[in-house]
Amino acid sequence: MIADFVSADFGWLRSPDGKQSARRVMKPGKAKDGYFTSDDIQLQAEEAIRICRECWPQYEHVFIYDNASTHLKRPEDSLSARRMPKNTPKEGSNWGIEVTKRDPITQKPVCNTNGSYQKVKIRMGNARFADGRPQLLYFPEGHPHAGVFKGMVTILEERGFQNMAKVHAECKGFKCVPGATSCCCCCILYNQPDFANIPSGDFPPQIPLRAQLHRAVLGLCKTDLPIKSRIISRGPP
Repeated sequence: MIADFVSADFGWLRSPDGKQSARRVMKPGKAKDGYFTSDDIQLQAEEAIRICRECWPQYEHVFIYDNASTHLKRPEDSLSARRMPKNTPKEGSNWGIEVTKRDPITQKPVCNTNGSYQKVKIRMGNARFADGRPQLLYFPEGHPHAGVFKGMVTILEERGFQNMAKVHAECKGFKCVPGATSCCCCCILYNQPDFANIPSGDFPPQIPLRAQLHRAVLGLCKTDLPIKSRIISRGPP
């Protein structure tokens, strides 16, 4: 698979001396180069933006992407009511989000000897009360359980809900009755504004997503990546 950027006016994205490029070439698969994830897409875009800024600062650039699912991934620490424990974890344990471990230098996934990805746990990001104030999901410094996940009961009761200990954690398979909003702790949290309106992952604010290039993904081998093999050749507006 080859992923690159192309402009109807300037061709493939290359620095004037031909030494810099944001092109990515890989053989997808667990036993090969892994898969081209949302994180890889962001790293590629950041490099493309850097090249454009350095080589053509006089232009306003706009990157154009298709609607592939890998372009819509939420940040890894996004709020989610799924799999949250109802109560505070027992002493000596904690709860976090399991994510793929990445090499700190290359940012590529770290694999086990059997080809599966190594996993690490990270904290879920802060929530927000209705008035916009941040709500910590882990007990703060100075608390007897500092750094430990609060659990859904505590999180909901901090929001004004009562007797949450009497509400079961989650309907079987998270398949709540259609229209229900308070049948279980997960459902209540799921319908809270800050949990319901999670944006897709954004590029860092200092790197605006603007460049006059179209992203092209060329499938040169069989792959399960949800990306269409096509090049958009219409000129920029």
